[in-house]
Amino acid sequence: MAAPRVHHTLHETEVAAPAELVYALVADVTAWPRIFPPTVHAEVAERTGGQQRILIWATAGETVKHWTSRRILDPGALRVEFRQEVSQHPVASMGGAWEITATGDGTSRVVLAHDYTAVGGTPDNEAWIAAAVERNSTAELAALKANAESESAAGLVLSFQDELAVHGQAKDLFDFVDQAGLWAERLPHVDRVALVEEAPGVQRLSMDTLTADGATHTTESVRLCFPHERIVYKQLKVPALMKVHTGAWTFTDTGDGAVITSAHTVVLNPDAVPRVLGADATLSDARDFVRAALGRNSTTTMRHAKDHAEGNAST
Repeated sequence: MAAPRVHHTLHETEVAAPAELVYALVADVTAWPRIFPPTVHAEVAERTGGQQRILIWATAGETVKHWTSRRILDPGALRVEFRQEVSQHPVASMGGAWEITATGDGTSRVVLAHDYTAVGGTPDNEAWIAAAVERNSTAELAALKANAESESAAGLVLSFQDELAVHGQAKDLFDFVDQAGLWAERLPHVDRVALVEEAPGVQRLSMDTLTADGATHTTESVRLCFPHERIVYKQLKVPALMKVHTGAWTFTDTGDGAVITSAHTVVLNPDAVPRVLGADATLSDARDFVRAALGRNSTTTMRHAKDHAEGNAST
């Protein structure tokens, strides 16, 4: 049987930002969920010198794909090579490189190269991968360009966390957050919820939440659940004041109880501030508003999770 055909693609864009800044955004894989629309979560599993082994979860059409890649970072050449170590059907192999070149006057060119083969070399599998590479590469380059060019816009990125100590077990806290399909019954700020687990540990969550003034916000998220330690998520549909919202729930046993932590990273949408908060509202007002709203909902959820865990501990 002949070996599957190797396909090669190139996508590129011009960026009005220094090449070193663009390279830094590409190199920091942990920032990818807030930069690249398809990326739900990414983390470094191993690091040796300029080489990394990374884990990535990303949307591809209506599904969430997960793969493991090896990366070689070359800051001198402003180049990052990658090769999937474990791919998901219908991808048989995938690799490529990011190459950033300074073009003068603080501008740069970014080239994103891919090579891939499809399982079985079938036309259907090849077409699926080609469409996914085209869609994701175009979105990633546009997002990288937008983030690099607005990097100097201070105050758009907001990160914070809240935590609560519990006289119970991390497993029971995890179970409460994992079972989000019950939140409309369990949480006062949740008006409607729909939860679908498309694969073990991969959830799609659609939810209507009530705000302090009685309004309703609809959000849609992809959640990745790692029993019984953490749940990470990315909202695919966000309220108007946000461009991006990612977060993580962590659950830690402490020996005499447990701690639940809720962390958020938000990219604010400055264009929506006057429309949502009033003509005289500032970006600082938006930061305070979002911090308070998300913190209030997280704290409410954590308190109910605490009651659940402590109730289990007393039985």
